[in-house]
Amino acid sequence: MFNCSSTLACPDNSTEGELKRGLDNDGNLKLIFSVVLSVMMILVMFSLGCTVDIKKLWSHIRRPWGIAVGLLCQYGLMPLIAYLLAIGFSLPPIQAITVLIVGCSPGGTMSNLFTYWADGDVDLSISMTTCSSVIAVGMMPLCLYVYTRSWDLEQNLTVPYPTIGITLLCLIVPVAFGVFVNFKWSKHSKIILRVGSIAGVLLLLVVMIAGGILMKGSWSSDIPFMVITFIFPLMGHVFGFLLALLTRQPWARCRTISMETGAQNIHMCSTMLQLSFSSEQMAQVFTFPLSYGFFQTLNGFFIISVYQTYKRFCKKKHEEKDLDRNQVSELKETAARSEATSFLERDEEASVVTL
Repeated sequence: MFNCSSTLACPDNSTEGELKRGLDNDGNLKLIFSVVLSVMMILVMFSLGCTVDIKKLWSHIRRPWGIAVGLLCQYGLMPLIAYLLAIGFSLPPIQAITVLIVGCSPGGTMSNLFTYWADGDVDLSISMTTCSSVIAVGMMPLCLYVYTRSWDLEQNLTVPYPTIGITLLCLIVPVAFGVFVNFKWSKHSKIILRVGSIAGVLLLLVVMIAGGILMKGSWSSDIPFMVITFIFPLMGHVFGFLLALLTRQPWARCRTISMETGAQNIHMCSTMLQLSFSSEQMAQVFTFPLSYGFFQTLNGFFIISVYQTYKRFCKKKHEEKDLDRNQVSELKETAARSEATSFLERDEEASVVTL
């Protein structure tokens, strides 16, 4: 808990009452959504654990260059982007603080699923998610203290430390079981991975449908606030990829860092808002984390669709061209060898005739 320091604009009474009723009416739906999401995410992380190579995981920990770049994106780029968006769109203090809370949060486990579908480095993705969640204990208060001073919020912002611990447990335990299954029963791990991939598709559908239902009261809210929910995760993906590219990371790592940067831990954001703000303040911003989660899923799905389309058509054509070039070179080498063999045979025949 730390002090930050202002006067919050009071919302219109009718709007506030409507949003309060929305909060009360959607309480059960949010609880069901959270439970289903948690169970499906544990299953997905267990299946992704079956793909983890212990040697690669240890190499990322021993030489954490990829993890360092990812953490720089997570706690360097994302809070800065959040601050610039809040300033650029001239958001009221309460909305600006909400955007910053999302920007200062650690990476979410949804990024691990995106990384798998984007043919990224799953071992690096899991390492980054774990490390960003661990150092969130110190980095979230630090980043919020630095960036929220522009608004002088006169209230306490409470970092949800229990939620951080629960997130780590839901990440590390299923992955550890997946690694154990892959080590003991490698054949069965492939079946589990297929089931997990199907569960991942269902997870995305659940997130998008439930997010759309829970956001039904937010479409009529402030337009700048809604625009930020759309462009914020997309900017995280783009700038995360560019920074990884500038640091000369391999292509698979660039895709991994990009996915990890744009995908925030939405559950942690929602918990922090509930712990820090009153019901009147929550009425103004309670839909922002849901909107961000909806659009980060939509953006991730779009990026993966573009990549898979490129992989299926453009990359296949390049491979076919390379194959054709290899075949031509092999034919030339075969022809050259046959000519050399024919020349030797003719030379030997001429020698026999001379004798």
